[in-house]
Amino acid sequence: MIFVTGGTGLIGSFLLRALRARGLAVRALHRGAVPANAAAGVEWLAGDLLDTELLREALTPDVTHVFHCAGLVSYAPQDEDLLLAVNVQGTAAVVDACLERPGIRLAHVSSVAALGRPTAGIPAASGVLTVTETATWDLGAAHPAYATSKYLGELEVWRGVAEGLSAVVVNPSVVLGPGDWHRSSTRLLRYAYQQHRFYTRGLVNFVDVRDVVAQLLALALDRPALSGERYILSAEALPLADFFRQVAAVMRRRPPTVAVPNWAAEIIWRLEHARAVLTGARPLITKDTARAGRQPVVYAHAKVQSATGLGFRPLADTMAWCASELMANPTLAPAVVVS
Repeated sequence: MIFVTGGTGLIGSFLLRALRARGLAVRALHRGAVPANAAAGVEWLAGDLLDTELLREALTPDVTHVFHCAGLVSYAPQDEDLLLAVNVQGTAAVVDACLERPGIRLAHVSSVAALGRPTAGIPAASGVLTVTETATWDLGAAHPAYATSKYLGELEVWRGVAEGLSAVVVNPSVVLGPGDWHRSSTRLLRYAYQQHRFYTRGLVNFVDVRDVVAQLLALALDRPALSGERYILSAEALPLADFFRQVAAVMRRRPPTVAVPNWAAEIIWRLEHARAVLTGARPLITKDTARAGRQPVVYAHAKVQSATGLGFRPLADTMAWCASELMANPTLAPAVVVS
């Protein structure tokens, strides 16, 4: 029996299908409604990640592996406490439940955000810094609340490893797949589909959700001797402008063409913050999202490729697949907005 948290999310939903394709028995935790197109044959368990008693009951003696995919992705200031609750306390609860069942193996889905924000070492020639799994967290630097929550969540896993838990951690970059238009990184695809006019400059790292799942399965199920290691999952990096152009092309939409200068982005996020404070609404852009990608960073995937022997799909293939899947499902397609 395999237990999965976050089974209704982008990574979790594709992971469930892959596990069932292997003929494995799967139990999945969910909070909201189970999607109509969810993987067949899954034993669904309704509940909250912070319900420690529920987690203990979910890890029956026949459970051999736990895939912890549940997590909150948000850069809104209003969500700082919730980020700590879900990404840190929730992970701690999963680790504690695993420790009570000797022999269970944990695969934890973290993020490249947990590697910290590089501050030095950028080669002068290329201007791009390559980041590996050896990156260390700068305790003295300012970090987005989301990144801090993922870093602290990882610490809970390392605590479990120190107490004897067999565990691996994966750090995906921006995960692309045909998921909910209004959630996670699929919102980037929606932005291109809606033909917005503006984009910010920056370099963004991407990975196909199918590759994330394949690497997860290889690390957690097929290589049981690996433990106490983290692995970056990222295919490649490209400027955000190029990403939007390619997505718009496969969706037959007009790409954003107006680059927002850094100084304008700084003004916009401050105005949005003021609006959010006065009205209680969620800001459309925050300080962290306005500044994301400004420092050119490429996340290296050599370690995981050496461990599993698996490659990564070209982003052109991923974009074509996402566009085809999303456009083929009229219930997913959002209204076209031109701005």
